[in-house]
Amino acid sequence: YTILSKVHSDRNVYPSAGVLFVHVLEREYFKGEFPPYPKPGEISNDPITFNTNLMGYPDRPGWLRYIQRTPYSDGVLYGSPTVENVGKPTIIEITAYNRRTFETARHNLIINIMSAEDFPLPYQAEFFIRNMNVEEMLASEVLGDFLGAVKNVWQPERLNAINITSALDRGGRVPLPINDMKEGVYVMVGADVPFSSCLREVENPQNQLRCSQEMEPVITCDKKFRTQFHIDWCKISLVDNTKQVSTFQEVIRGEGILPDGGEYKPPSDTLKSRDYYSDFLITLAVPSAIALVLFLILAYIMCCRREGVEKRNMQTPDIQLVHHSAIQKSTKELRDMSKNREIAWPLSTLPVFHPVTGEIVPPLHTDSYDNTSMPLMQSQQNLPHQTQIPQQQSAGQY
Repeated sequence: YTILSKVHSDRNVYPSAGVLFVHVLEREYFKGEFPPYPKPGEISNDPITFNTNLMGYPDRPGWLRYIQRTPYSDGVLYGSPTVENVGKPTIIEITAYNRRTFETARHNLIINIMSAEDFPLPYQAEFFIRNMNVEEMLASEVLGDFLGAVKNVWQPERLNAINITSALDRGGRVPLPINDMKEGVYVMVGADVPFSSCLREVENPQNQLRCSQEMEPVITCDKKFRTQFHIDWCKISLVDNTKQVSTFQEVIRGEGILPDGGEYKPPSDTLKSRDYYSDFLITLAVPSAIALVLFLILAYIMCCRREGVEKRNMQTPDIQLVHHSAIQKSTKELRDMSKNREIAWPLSTLPVFHPVTGEIVPPLHTDSYDNTSMPLMQSQQNLPHQTQIPQQQSAGQY
């Protein structure tokens, strides 16, 4: 079903076009090329990573993929060779990096793609397995179990794995690290007989409706996969290459001669001088003149077109002007009265005669005295010339 090979220096492999190719890069092989630990007898477990590229190019061919989860796991090259690469040896440079000593080891893998008349098989089905990662599916025993389940359902004479693709390469999301969730993997298989009735059940209208409602379709042969593989039947793809209509159109080729357009005349080597005065006028003078005109129009509107107070008064009702004038007069009168508060107090508010001697009491302040903060009425105890009158005592005290 698949071609497996161990890693060796300058190893030649011979995969077939249209058949899944898997090549394992084992860490145990490269450990012998790196120096061991300083302590004798200690088991070496250096972290090793791999870099693979086509000789002379920075990346691999388009049909070849590579995966290595951790520096402590083996690397895997996998893919499905195409017919276009048949007969062309593909040299893959494999560089191993020891992450402890920073040393490298390089080997070449020569892939000689062979043509196969029976491949690819005409009937192809692609399954999406939700509970598997791509490196788990690439294991020979797991892939063999899956092909065995497909063979029991399909009953073909010939069956082979065509390609394996991770769901992340199809735009899938990285799963959350909970409940041991997997990324998912697409597995394409090919057979030489038409699809079985079990696989055709996905195309039923009832199952199509359940898939559109994000519900699990009813497939009779799902129990043959459910024990080990959880297949998303809504994402299965069935391709019948025997019914594919060729869209190739024969290209009508002409004589290959362009019409005569005359003799080519290259531009002259000497450049003529150019006057930039007109460009200056267009770039600076014209915008400046337009800005000046706009400024003058705005200045005329703002300064020369003002309505003024007279026009405002003419448009205001007379009663409103009278009210406004009365308010202004009252405000002015109040202000004038507040300025006249500095006059002398009236004499009726001041004592005239001394209570004991009977003499006339002079004013308490002069005309220039600041009495703005003095109250209008003063209490008797505040008068400086007031004489205390003795209180009458009871008869028993004489």
